[in-house]
Amino acid sequence: MLNLSGDGSVRTCDGVSRRDFLQVGSLGAIGLSMADLARQSVLAADSTTGAGKNDRACIMIFNLGAPSQLDTFDPKPDAPREIRGPFQPIATRSPEIQISEILPRHAELAQHISFVRSCNHSAPAVHDAGWQMMQTGRFFTGGVNTPHAGSVTAYLLGRKTDLPPFVVLPELMGSGGGNLPNGQAAGFLGKAHDPFALNADPSKPDFVVPDLLPPKQIGEARMDRRRRMRDVVDQTIAGFEKSENAQLLDSSFQSAFRIISSPQARDAFDLSKEPQSVRERYGMNRFGQCCLLSRRLVEAGVRFVTVNTFLTVFNEVTWDIHGTLPFTSIEGMKNVVAPMYDQGYSALIEDLSQRGMLDNTLVCNLAEFGRTPRVNPAGGRDHWPQCWTVYFAGGGVKGGRVIGRSDPIGGDPAERPVTPPEIVATIYQSLGLNVETHLPGPAGRPFPLADFGTKPIMELFS
Repeated sequence: MLNLSGDGSVRTCDGVSRRDFLQVGSLGAIGLSMADLARQSVLAADSTTGAGKNDRACIMIFNLGAPSQLDTFDPKPDAPREIRGPFQPIATRSPEIQISEILPRHAELAQHISFVRSCNHSAPAVHDAGWQMMQTGRFFTGGVNTPHAGSVTAYLLGRKTDLPPFVVLPELMGSGGGNLPNGQAAGFLGKAHDPFALNADPSKPDFVVPDLLPPKQIGEARMDRRRRMRDVVDQTIAGFEKSENAQLLDSSFQSAFRIISSPQARDAFDLSKEPQSVRERYGMNRFGQCCLLSRRLVEAGVRFVTVNTFLTVFNEVTWDIHGTLPFTSIEGMKNVVAPMYDQGYSALIEDLSQRGMLDNTLVCNLAEFGRTPRVNPAGGRDHWPQCWTVYFAGGGVKGGRVIGRSDPIGGDPAERPVTPPEIVATIYQSLGLNVETHLPGPAGRPFPLADFGTKPIMELFS
């Protein structure tokens, strides 16, 4: 591992050992090595084939575990009780839209939100498969791991500041039980475009991102000397320096110092700069503080932030409401999950709107599938990829509308079916990326940003 403060035995006239130079810190606690993170920044900055369209950002809230469409955003009050469930629909700020009573703050913001109630896919009804589909637009097949939409954005648009262009909060998804890639990586674009994963809980009193802060024992002057150490290495291993790998290492080294010493990066992650009243409005829990942090990161120049509402579906209260342990009951969703989620999301939308950031920030709320129309014998609902609801706000989306419609029991699309590739294409549309763009795919073959014929959901923007 790399170590910013390690002692070495061979020292230069600047007092810095060659070993110190070659062992430069670790970002392992936040998901990437420093070299990986730096390569991400360098290569992303050099790969601007789609830049210049606009300056929008995206916050993807991924509802890991999959909310029940009938108990949240697509209630069916006229269906039999075993279909409609225990909750009543409530009116929203948009007269034609009703949602579940367990999300009252969403109802107050419906004028900003557009719901897509006809999302569906034909992949296996396992969490991992849905995670891939909804975040990459494709199912993992033939050994091809398609990149996350955030990695594509980082590759095509590059970074805007010292901060990485793509961040995942609070950490990458864990196991979904299917033993498949979860879709939160750069895939064939390479690790240089993997997300910066925080790997910390920002709601904790002692929350810091230590590897973005210069260690106390290393002053700015010493860090500057280490930058100049490249000249020493050039002289001693000049042959190596001519290689492509060495040139990448050189760029990575310089960029790593820029990131680790950046006041902007440190400030963006510093939630102590927020008034306590603002933090409490978001909710003093992991999800709420991740929503607040996502706003700060976008404000500081991060292009794409993914917030995972949960990290796994096992042994914690989540959207995965099978009704029996180790999963969640409908009551658990009502009493624990929904209040936390409703508070954090509504605070984010209100905050972005009040700061004049909402039109320039797409907030999309996705999930891997829906839940069975019929309540199961345990009082829960099981996996159902045939139909569910996702929704969008900001980023050019016109709020207060519904796209698509489900059948009377919320089991199948009845109008305007929407697939995961269309969802991802819609994100690209908001960010100004042309879905007909081609990426450098496996074996050097051009790889289209979206499947042939896939179009964004243009009704959201008009």
